[in-house]
Amino acid sequence: MTTLAFDTYAFIRKLKDSGITEEQARAQVEALSQALEQFQSELHLSESATKQDIRESELKLELNIAETKAELVRWTVGVGFLQTALIAALLIKLSAGI
Repeated sequence: MTTLAFDTYAFIRKLKDSGITEEQARAQVEALSQALEQFQSELHLSESATKQDIRESELKLELNIAETKAELVRWTVGVGFLQTALIAALLIKLSAGI
């Protein structure tokens, strides 16, 4: 998580230079600091949720790949048996004709 650098002293100085009292400037800096901290924590939570969503998608994709692989093996074995049966039938037919 990246941290946002915020120079509170410089901000108070700028506010005081613009005519705001030091007490008001400190109150504004404190409010802004709290808002930035809250924003950063919420941003971190949303990043974590996104990482969780990505992990769930990866798991679903891995499951789909495994299912597809199993189906491909079933089809290959089935076609192999069918091919063997056809060749055996042709050999029997040819041997009966001899």
